Parts: sequence; C-alpha cells; structure tokens
Amino acid sequence: MSPRAAWRLESIGFTRVYDYAAGKADWGSYGLPLEGQADSSTRVARIASREAPTCRVDESVAEVAGRLPEGWDICVATNENEVVFGLLGRGALHSANHATVESAMTPGPNTIRPSARIDAIRKRMREQNFTRIVVSRSDGTLFGVVRSEDFGAGT
Repeated sequence: MSPRAAWRLESIGFTRVYDYAAGKADWGSYGLPLEGQADSSTRVARIASREAPTCRVDESVAEVAGRLPEGWDICVATNENEVVFGLLGRGALHSANHATVESAMTPGPNTIRPSARIDAIRKRMREQNFTRIVVSRSDGTLFGVVRSEDFGAGT
C-alpha cells in the first residue's frame, strides 16, 4: 500500500496501519494471509510442517540423529537466526558417522516459499521424486518443511 493510503486509513480510525513497501509477493513469501481466488488455502504455508527439526552446523551428526522426533529422518541446519544453511539427510543421519553437521549436510538445499501453490509443489515433488522440500521465507529463514505425507487426501 502506498504511504498516502496508509495515512488515509490512519486518519479514518485504523490504529494498526503499515506501509509495506516490499509488495504482495514478499508478503506471501512470509506465509502471511492472502485473499482472492488463489488465497492462503491454496498455498504451501497451510500444509508445511512448522515443527521441522533443526540443528546447528557445529553439532555432531550422531547427537542430532539421537534427538530427532518420531517420524522425521531429516534435519534442517540453521544458524541462531533460523537462516537455512543446509539439510542433513537420511543417509548422513543413519550412518555411524561422528562428523559435524557442516561436513555431512547438503549445503544450500532447494527451498520454496510459503506462498508457493500446493498443486504446483505436489507435481514438482512427484516429478523430481522428492519426499520433502524445505520452505523458507524471502530472508532465508526457515518456515517449515513439506513432506509427501503432508499432501493429505484433501490437498
């Protein structure tokens, strides 16, 4: 919205008005609500697992593998600000390796935005034989992970 529109809304009584200069695409990339025909219900933000396990690059792979929640066989490597650095996959986690996450992870994994359309991502994952894909915001911070099982019967 333009600064002029923001000031007008404030003048008629709205108390929480923001001049969001980055635009609609960036808004959606943070998983914020969208309206219209392709509203939030059609977006990955609705189905992404927000409780994806994370680890730091200086941790040992064995330590990370020992604390993974039930049903998870990956770990997203992030920094203290939750910026995605890499992905620790099944192979590394199931090895008897005592290496660090940094040496065992896949750096800079493919990511998608929370605003990506569910149908397009389901198709992409099927075509590329992915079982999961990391979801990050436009600033590189972790939003969650979409796993093939997240596409329930209704999605």
